[in-house]
Amino acid sequence: MNDGPTDLVKEGTTELFVYTNKTSVKGPSVREKTPFYNPSMELNRDVSILVNQWLLNTSTKHVHILDGLAASGIRGIRLAHELSGDFEITINDWNDQSFALIQQNIQKNLLENISVFQRDLGSLLLERRYHSIDIDPFGSPVYFFDAAVRSVYNKGIIACTATDTAALCGVFPQVCFRRYAAWPLHGPSMHETGLRILLGCLCREAAKYDRGIEPFLCYTTDHYVRLYVQIHNGKSAANASMAQYSSIMARDVPLSQENTDLVGPLWLGSLQKKTAIQEIRTLASTKELHTKPLLWKLLDLLEEEADAPPFFYTINDLSSLLKVSPPTMKHIVEQLKNKGFIVSRTHCTPTGFKTNAPLGVVTEVFK
Repeated sequence: MNDGPTDLVKEGTTELFVYTNKTSVKGPSVREKTPFYNPSMELNRDVSILVNQWLLNTSTKHVHILDGLAASGIRGIRLAHELSGDFEITINDWNDQSFALIQQNIQKNLLENISVFQRDLGSLLLERRYHSIDIDPFGSPVYFFDAAVRSVYNKGIIACTATDTAALCGVFPQVCFRRYAAWPLHGPSMHETGLRILLGCLCREAAKYDRGIEPFLCYTTDHYVRLYVQIHNGKSAANASMAQYSSIMARDVPLSQENTDLVGPLWLGSLQKKTAIQEIRTLASTKELHTKPLLWKLLDLLEEEADAPPFFYTINDLSSLLKVSPPTMKHIVEQLKNKGFIVSRTHCTPTGFKTNAPLGVVTEVFK
């Protein structure tokens, strides 16, 4: 097991050994021979603690949670140690060193509600069913969508991370089309477009099996896209989801420089469920989490934009386009609300805002 030094780290209330092959808290990780620990993903893991606690609190049954591509195993170990309720955790990773490190950390934390597999995730998903499935790969999770959709129970959760943001955000459009059967858009709204392409792909996979998706906490950063989606059985649920899945013209996305290109198909429905986010945020005060300031900020923004339309304007890009000095975010929000329009900030960028106001009204507010 010993291809590199191990360090003892603490996230939440959990202490565990990790390989010290990534020390920066900035940026994405890179593929390593040893099971990596990426400190920049602590917020990502803290959110998954809250989401799975929310699932446990709303469930009357024994809950089976899968950490499917575990690497160092930190997410699954933390779930086993920090959740309360009637549940069990399965951790899976094919790597020999991951398998050994995970077992070492299970022993260190004296965990009993946990089992470890060294399997191909696709075959594991087809053998067992789970109430919560987490897929956190290098690159795209799309290769596991079919098996995950078939494995998850009704009203269960599929959570996934995508780090192939260059494809999803339009730097490599052909790669995006091959991988997701959708055309991306490179521009101010590219991160939200990528998030919606990923959701659209999951929606399409679920619909094949007469299942619908309900996104309830989805967000994007410079380095990754993260989805939490509840799956609902039935043709009507599948039809309702597919009604939110379509292509649009690039010119219909605010500030797009393209006029004729098609974007998508992608998910055009809501990215958040306000009631779920409020309940999840309430749970945050009951947990010891080191990223709480960032967590509060993220959840506040996600709640604020839950009822907003797709895509957003940015103050800087609009100011550049209109050749005017940028007004404050406060001014924009107040003016558009006074005119009776929906307006909210967006988690995608500090200078972004979403509104159902037509461009003419937005321009008037700027001038």
